[in-house]
Amino acid sequence: PLRGDRRRLYGGGGFVGGPPRRKTRSEQASREFGMKRNILVTGGAGYIGSHACKALAQAGFLPITLDNLTHGHAEAVRWGPLVPADLADEAIVLETLQRFSIVGVLHFAALIEVGESMRAPERFLRNNVAGSFALLEAMRAAGVRHIVFSSSCATYGVPERVPIDENAPQRPINAYGETKLMVERALHWHEHAHGLRYAALRYFNAAGADPDGELGERHDPETHLVPLVLDAAMGARQRIDIFGTDYPTPDGTAVRDYVHVSDLADAHVKAIEHLIAGGESLRLNLGTGRGCSVREVIAAVDRVTGRKVPFRETQRRPGDPPMLVADPRRAKRVLGWEPALSDLDTIVRTAWRYRYPEAAQAAREGIAAA
Repeated sequence: PLRGDRRRLYGGGGFVGGPPRRKTRSEQASREFGMKRNILVTGGAGYIGSHACKALAQAGFLPITLDNLTHGHAEAVRWGPLVPADLADEAIVLETLQRFSIVGVLHFAALIEVGESMRAPERFLRNNVAGSFALLEAMRAAGVRHIVFSSSCATYGVPERVPIDENAPQRPINAYGETKLMVERALHWHEHAHGLRYAALRYFNAAGADPDGELGERHDPETHLVPLVLDAAMGARQRIDIFGTDYPTPDGTAVRDYVHVSDLADAHVKAIEHLIAGGESLRLNLGTGRGCSVREVIAAVDRVTGRKVPFRETQRRPGDPPMLVADPRRAKRVLGWEPALSDLDTIVRTAWRYRYPEAAQAAREGIAAA
Protein backbone atom coordinates (compact mmCIF):
# COMPACT_ATOMS: atom_id res chain seq x y z
CA PRO A 1 0.00 0.00 0.00
CA LEU A 2 2.96 2.35 0.42
CA ARG A 3 4.35 1.96 -3.06
CA GLY A 4 3.60 4.87 -5.34
CA ASP A 5 2.07 7.04 -2.58
CA ARG A 6 4.28 10.11 -2.64
CA ARG A 7 2.14 11.93 -0.09
CA ARG A 8 3.16 9.69 2.78
CA LEU A 9 6.47 10.76 4.25
CA TYR A 10 7.77 10.24 7.73
CA GLY A 11 10.13 12.56 9.54
CA GLY A 12 12.14 11.02 12.35
CA GLY A 13 9.50 8.31 12.80
CA GLY A 14 6.44 10.60 12.99
CA PHE A 15 3.65 10.04 10.47
CA VAL A 16 2.45 13.10 8.61
CA GLY A 17 -0.54 12.97 6.30
CA GLY A 18 -4.06 14.25 5.65
CA PRO A 19 -5.55 17.66 6.36
CA PRO A 20 -4.64 20.14 7.65
CA ARG A 21 -1.58 20.24 5.38
CA ARG A 22 1.57 20.83 7.35
CA LYS A 23 5.21 20.89 6.33
CA THR A 24 6.77 17.55 7.20
CA ARG A 25 10.17 17.16 8.75
CA SER A 26 11.31 15.51 5.55
CA GLU A 27 10.31 18.61 3.59
CA GLN A 28 12.12 20.80 6.06
CA ALA A 29 15.16 18.54 5.87
CA SER A 30 15.14 18.66 2.07
CA ARG A 31 15.56 22.45 2.25
CA GLU A 32 18.48 22.12 4.64
CA PHE A 33 20.64 19.99 2.35
CA GLY A 34 23.00 22.89 1.75
CA MET A 35 24.00 22.71 5.42
CA LYS A 36 24.45 18.94 5.61
CA ARG A 37 25.72 16.06 3.52
CA ASN A 38 22.67 13.95 2.77
CA ILE A 39 23.00 10.15 2.59
CA LEU A 40 20.24 7.81 1.44
CA VAL A 41 20.07 4.75 3.71
CA THR A 42 18.04 1.89 2.24
CA GLY A 43 16.80 -0.40 4.98
CA GLY A 44 17.59 2.31 7.52
CA ALA A 45 14.72 1.19 9.76
CA GLY A 46 16.34 -2.21 10.26
CA TYR A 47 18.94 -3.54 12.68
CA ILE A 48 22.27 -2.51 11.15
CA GLY A 49 20.79 0.30 9.04
CA SER A 50 19.36 2.16 12.05
CA HIS A 51 22.70 1.99 13.86
CA ALA A 52 24.36 3.34 10.71
CA CYS A 53 21.90 6.26 10.63
CA LYS A 54 22.88 7.19 14.17
CA ALA A 55 26.58 6.99 13.28
CA LEU A 56 26.02 9.12 10.17
CA ALA A 57 24.26 11.81 12.20
CA GLN A 58 27.09 11.83 14.73
CA ALA A 59 29.54 12.33 11.84
CA GLY A 60 27.64 15.35 10.50
CA PHE A 61 25.58 13.67 7.79
CA LEU A 62 21.79 13.74 7.41
CA PRO A 63 20.55 10.15 6.89
CA ILE A 64 17.46 9.85 4.68
CA THR A 65 15.93 6.42 5.31
CA LEU A 66 14.08 4.60 2.55
CA ASP A 67 12.41 1.46 3.90
CA ASN A 68 9.24 -0.46 3.02
CA LEU A 69 8.86 -1.36 6.74
CA THR A 70 8.22 -5.02 6.00
CA HIS A 71 10.87 -5.92 8.56
CA GLY A 72 12.03 -2.48 9.70
CA HIS A 73 10.61 -0.35 12.49
CA ALA A 74 9.56 3.26 11.93
CA GLU A 75 10.35 4.15 15.54
CA ALA A 76 14.02 3.26 14.94
CA VAL A 77 14.30 6.17 12.48
CA ARG A 78 15.33 9.02 14.78
CA TRP A 79 18.11 10.93 13.07
CA GLY A 80 16.47 11.99 9.82
CA PRO A 81 13.36 11.58 7.69
CA LEU A 82 11.83 8.29 6.59
CA VAL A 83 10.46 7.72 3.11
CA PRO A 84 8.28 4.59 3.33
CA ALA A 85 8.77 3.02 -0.09
CA ASP A 86 10.07 -0.05 -1.85
CA LEU A 87 13.25 -0.09 -3.93
CA ALA A 88 11.20 -1.58 -6.76
CA ASP A 89 9.42 1.78 -7.08
CA GLU A 90 12.18 3.38 -9.09
CA ALA A 91 10.23 6.64 -9.54
CA ILE A 92 10.06 7.28 -5.79
CA VAL A 93 13.70 6.30 -5.34
CA LEU A 94 14.74 8.72 -8.09
CA GLU A 95 12.53 11.46 -6.65
CA THR A 96 14.09 10.95 -3.21
CA LEU A 97 17.63 11.06 -4.56
CA GLN A 98 16.93 14.29 -6.40
CA ARG A 99 14.79 15.99 -3.80
CA PHE A 100 17.32 15.60 -1.01
CA SER A 101 20.40 16.18 -3.21
CA ILE A 102 21.81 12.85 -2.06
CA VAL A 103 25.62 12.60 -2.22
CA GLY A 104 25.93 8.89 -1.41
CA VAL A 105 23.99 5.73 -0.56
CA LEU A 106 24.30 3.12 2.16
CA HIS A 107 22.45 0.08 0.83
CA PHE A 108 21.22 -2.32 3.53
CA ALA A 109 17.74 -3.23 2.26
CA ALA A 110 17.59 -7.01 1.75
CA LEU A 111 16.05 -10.24 2.90
CA ILE A 112 18.62 -11.97 5.12
CA GLU A 113 17.36 -15.32 6.46
CA VAL A 114 19.51 -18.06 4.95
CA GLY A 115 17.06 -20.92 5.47
CA GLU A 116 14.24 -18.99 3.84
CA SER A 117 16.50 -18.20 0.88
CA MET A 118 16.77 -21.93 0.18
CA ARG A 119 13.00 -22.44 0.40
CA ALA A 120 12.06 -19.38 -1.67
CA PRO A 121 15.07 -18.25 -3.72
CA GLU A 122 12.80 -16.35 -6.11
CA ARG A 123 11.83 -13.94 -3.32
CA PHE A 124 15.49 -13.23 -2.57
CA LEU A 125 16.38 -12.76 -6.23
CA ARG A 126 13.47 -10.38 -6.72
CA ASN A 127 14.04 -8.38 -3.54
CA ASN A 128 17.81 -8.40 -3.12
CA VAL A 129 18.97 -8.45 -6.73
CA ALA A 130 16.20 -6.78 -8.76
CA GLY A 131 15.74 -4.19 -6.01
CA SER A 132 19.45 -3.38 -6.09
CA PHE A 133 19.41 -3.09 -9.87
CA ALA A 134 16.52 -0.61 -9.64
CA LEU A 135 18.46 1.42 -7.07
CA LEU A 136 21.53 1.53 -9.32
CA GLU A 137 19.43 2.73 -12.25
CA ALA A 138 17.90 5.49 -10.13
CA MET A 139 21.32 6.50 -8.85
CA ARG A 140 22.64 6.73 -12.41
CA ALA A 141 19.67 8.87 -13.48
CA ALA A 142 20.20 11.18 -10.50
CA GLY A 143 23.97 11.41 -10.95
CA VAL A 144 24.77 9.81 -7.57
CA ARG A 145 28.12 8.02 -7.87
CA HIS A 146 28.91 6.67 -4.39
CA ILE A 147 27.42 3.59 -2.71
CA VAL A 148 28.35 1.43 0.24
CA PHE A 149 26.84 -2.04 -0.11
CA SER A 150 25.98 -4.33 2.79
CA SER A 151 27.51 -7.58 1.56
CA SER A 152 28.29 -10.72 3.53
CA CYS A 153 30.82 -13.41 4.32
CA ALA A 154 28.13 -15.74 2.91
CA THR A 155 29.61 -14.96 -0.52
CA TYR A 156 32.62 -17.11 0.42
CA GLY A 157 30.63 -20.29 1.12
CA VAL A 158 32.83 -22.88 2.82
CA PRO A 159 36.29 -21.29 2.93
CA GLU A 160 39.45 -23.08 1.90
CA ARG A 161 41.37 -21.48 4.75
CA VAL A 162 40.74 -19.38 7.85
CA PRO A 163 41.03 -16.48 8.51
CA ILE A 164 39.38 -15.42 5.28
CA ASP A 165 40.88 -12.55 3.28
CA GLU A 166 39.24 -10.62 0.45
CA ASN A 167 40.99 -12.68 -2.23
CA ALA A 168 39.42 -15.94 -1.10
CA PRO A 169 37.21 -17.63 -3.72
CA GLN A 170 33.58 -16.55 -3.57
CA ARG A 171 31.48 -19.69 -3.88
CA PRO A 172 28.21 -19.20 -1.97
CA ILE A 173 26.34 -22.30 -0.86
CA ASN A 174 22.94 -20.66 -0.33
CA ALA A 175 20.69 -18.34 -2.28
CA TYR A 176 21.18 -15.47 0.17
CA GLY A 177 24.95 -15.47 -0.40
CA GLU A 178 24.38 -15.80 -4.13
CA THR A 179 22.24 -12.64 -4.21
CA LYS A 180 24.93 -10.68 -2.38
CA LEU A 181 27.57 -11.86 -4.84
CA MET A 182 25.36 -10.97 -7.81
CA VAL A 183 25.01 -7.41 -6.53
CA GLU A 184 28.77 -7.17 -5.97
CA ARG A 185 29.30 -8.15 -9.62
CA ALA A 186 26.73 -5.56 -10.73
CA LEU A 187 28.61 -2.88 -8.79
CA HIS A 188 31.83 -3.89 -10.53
CA TRP A 189 30.31 -3.52 -13.98
CA HIS A 190 28.57 -0.25 -13.11
CA GLU A 191 31.96 1.10 -12.12
CA HIS A 192 33.42 -0.08 -15.41
CA ALA A 193 30.59 1.32 -17.56
CA HIS A 194 29.35 4.35 -15.62
CA GLY A 195 32.08 5.48 -13.24
CA LEU A 196 30.32 4.34 -10.07
CA ARG A 197 32.47 4.18 -6.93
CA TYR A 198 31.48 1.56 -4.40
CA ALA A 199 32.49 -0.21 -1.21
CA ALA A 200 31.31 -3.81 -0.78
CA LEU A 201 31.56 -4.52 2.94
CA ARG A 202 31.49 -8.25 3.62
CA TYR A 203 30.68 -8.57 7.25
CA PHE A 204 30.67 -11.60 9.37
CA ASN A 205 28.33 -12.03 12.37
CA ALA A 206 26.70 -8.75 13.39
CA ALA A 207 25.74 -8.77 17.06
CA GLY A 208 25.14 -6.57 20.08
CA ALA A 209 23.14 -3.36 20.42
CA ASP A 210 23.59 0.38 20.69
CA PRO A 211 25.57 1.11 23.89
CA ASP A 212 23.13 3.93 24.70
CA GLY A 213 20.23 1.48 24.63
CA GLU A 214 18.37 3.32 21.85
CA LEU A 215 18.57 0.59 19.21
CA GLY A 216 18.92 -3.16 19.02
CA GLU A 217 18.01 -6.41 17.34
CA ARG A 218 14.30 -7.04 16.68
CA HIS A 219 13.99 -9.69 13.99
CA ASP A 220 10.76 -11.66 13.62
CA PRO A 221 11.39 -14.51 13.69
CA GLU A 222 14.73 -14.18 15.46
CA THR A 223 17.47 -16.41 14.05
CA HIS A 224 20.68 -14.87 15.43
CA LEU A 225 22.55 -16.70 18.16
CA VAL A 226 23.14 -13.99 20.78
CA PRO A 227 19.49 -12.90 21.22
CA LEU A 228 18.34 -16.54 21.12
CA VAL A 229 20.77 -17.48 23.89
CA LEU A 230 19.64 -14.45 25.90
CA ASP A 231 16.02 -15.54 25.47
CA ALA A 232 16.91 -19.00 26.78
CA ALA A 233 18.71 -17.48 29.77
CA MET A 234 15.72 -15.28 30.60
CA GLY A 235 13.15 -18.07 30.22
CA ALA A 236 11.59 -16.65 27.05
CA ARG A 237 12.42 -19.88 25.24
CA GLN A 238 12.81 -23.40 26.58
CA ARG A 239 16.44 -23.84 25.57
CA ILE A 240 19.03 -23.15 22.90
CA ASP A 241 20.01 -25.91 20.50
CA ILE A 242 23.69 -26.46 19.76
CA PHE A 243 23.80 -27.75 16.19
CA GLY A 244 26.86 -29.98 16.03
CA THR A 245 29.42 -30.81 18.71
CA ASP A 246 31.89 -32.72 16.54
CA TYR A 247 33.35 -29.94 14.39
CA PRO A 248 37.15 -29.73 14.04
CA THR A 249 37.25 -26.76 16.44
CA PRO A 250 38.68 -26.47 19.97
CA ASP A 251 35.41 -27.37 21.73
CA GLY A 252 33.64 -29.15 18.86
CA THR A 253 31.05 -26.41 18.19
CA ALA A 254 30.95 -24.02 15.24
CA VAL A 255 33.11 -20.90 15.44
CA ARG A 256 32.08 -17.48 14.15
CA ASP A 257 33.57 -13.98 14.09
CA TYR A 258 31.17 -11.72 16.02
CA VAL A 259 31.42 -7.99 15.34
CA HIS A 260 29.49 -5.35 17.25
CA VAL A 261 26.79 -3.61 15.22
CA SER A 262 28.07 -0.16 16.27
CA ASP A 263 31.52 -1.08 14.94
CA LEU A 264 29.88 -2.06 11.64
CA ALA A 265 28.05 1.28 11.55
CA ASP A 266 31.35 3.08 12.06
CA ALA A 267 32.88 1.18 9.14
CA HIS A 268 30.04 2.30 6.85
CA VAL A 269 30.61 5.94 7.78
CA LYS A 270 34.34 5.61 7.11
CA ALA A 271 33.62 3.90 3.78
CA ILE A 272 31.23 6.59 2.48
CA GLU A 273 33.64 9.31 3.60
CA HIS A 274 36.40 7.50 1.69
CA LEU A 275 34.32 7.41 -1.49
CA ILE A 276 33.11 11.02 -1.25
CA ALA A 277 36.71 12.15 -0.78
CA GLY A 278 37.59 10.56 -4.13
CA GLY A 279 38.81 7.17 -2.91
CA GLU A 280 38.85 4.08 -5.06
CA SER A 281 36.26 1.31 -4.86
CA LEU A 282 36.72 -1.19 -2.06
CA ARG A 283 35.94 -4.80 -1.21
CA LEU A 284 36.54 -5.30 2.49
CA ASN A 285 35.94 -7.89 5.19
CA LEU A 286 34.55 -6.56 8.45
CA GLY A 287 35.31 -8.74 11.44
CA THR A 288 37.64 -8.97 14.40
CA GLY A 289 39.94 -11.76 13.29
CA ARG A 290 38.92 -13.68 16.42
CA GLY A 291 36.49 -16.57 16.45
CA CYS A 292 34.07 -17.53 19.22
CA SER A 293 32.38 -20.90 19.48
CA VAL A 294 28.73 -21.55 20.30
CA ARG A 295 29.78 -22.81 23.72
CA GLU A 296 31.77 -19.62 24.31
CA VAL A 297 28.73 -17.48 23.47
CA ILE A 298 26.63 -19.49 25.92
CA ALA A 299 29.33 -19.10 28.58
CA ALA A 300 29.43 -15.33 28.00
CA VAL A 301 25.66 -15.08 28.49
CA ASP A 302 25.97 -17.16 31.69
CA ARG A 303 28.68 -14.80 32.89
CA VAL A 304 27.04 -11.49 31.97
CA THR A 305 23.48 -12.29 33.11
CA GLY A 306 24.35 -14.47 36.08
CA ARG A 307 21.87 -17.05 34.80
CA LYS A 308 22.49 -20.55 33.54
CA VAL A 309 21.52 -21.05 29.90
CA PRO A 310 19.60 -24.28 29.21
CA PHE A 311 20.82 -25.98 26.04
CA ARG A 312 20.51 -29.18 24.06
CA GLU A 313 23.17 -30.76 21.87
CA THR A 314 21.87 -31.94 18.51
CA GLN A 315 23.01 -32.78 14.99
CA ARG A 316 24.80 -30.42 12.63
CA ARG A 317 22.75 -28.33 10.23
CA PRO A 318 23.52 -28.99 6.55
CA GLY A 319 25.75 -26.33 5.03
CA ASP A 320 27.09 -24.88 8.28
CA PRO A 321 30.87 -24.36 7.90
CA PRO A 322 32.94 -25.30 10.97
CA MET A 323 34.66 -21.92 11.19
CA LEU A 324 34.17 -18.47 9.66
CA VAL A 325 36.68 -15.87 10.81
CA ALA A 326 37.65 -12.69 8.95
CA ASP A 327 41.05 -11.33 8.12
CA PRO A 328 40.20 -7.64 8.70
CA ARG A 329 43.65 -6.15 8.03
CA ARG A 330 42.70 -4.49 4.75
CA ALA A 331 39.86 -2.53 6.39
CA LYS A 332 42.27 -1.31 9.05
CA ARG A 333 44.87 -0.33 6.47
CA VAL A 334 42.54 1.41 4.01
CA LEU A 335 39.88 2.93 6.28
CA GLY A 336 41.69 3.06 9.61
CA TRP A 337 38.84 0.95 10.99
CA GLU A 338 39.26 -1.10 14.14
CA PRO A 339 36.44 -2.67 16.16
CA ALA A 340 36.16 -0.98 19.55
CA LEU A 341 33.16 -2.80 21.06
CA SER A 342 33.48 -6.29 19.62
CA ASP A 343 34.72 -8.29 22.60
CA LEU A 344 32.18 -10.97 23.37
CA ASP A 345 31.17 -9.71 26.83
CA THR A 346 30.44 -6.19 25.49
CA ILE A 347 28.39 -7.65 22.67
CA VAL A 348 26.34 -9.74 25.09
CA ARG A 349 26.02 -6.95 27.68
CA THR A 350 24.72 -4.36 25.21
CA ALA A 351 22.31 -6.88 23.68
CA TRP A 352 21.02 -7.84 27.15
CA ARG A 353 20.51 -4.19 28.16
CA TYR A 354 18.45 -3.57 25.04
CA ARG A 355 16.47 -6.82 25.00
CA TYR A 356 15.87 -7.10 28.76
CA PRO A 357 16.49 -3.61 30.18
CA GLU A 358 14.77 -4.16 33.52
CA ALA A 359 16.67 -7.37 34.28
CA ALA A 360 19.94 -5.81 33.20
CA GLN A 361 19.30 -2.73 35.34
CA ALA A 362 18.39 -4.83 38.36
CA ALA A 363 21.60 -6.81 37.96
CA ARG A 364 23.66 -3.61 37.77
CA GLU A 365 21.97 -2.23 40.87
CA GLY A 366 22.60 -5.49 42.70
CA ILE A 367 26.28 -5.39 41.83
CA ALA A 368 26.51 -1.75 42.91
CA ALA A 369 24.82 -2.52 46.25
CA ALA A 370 27.19 -5.39 46.86
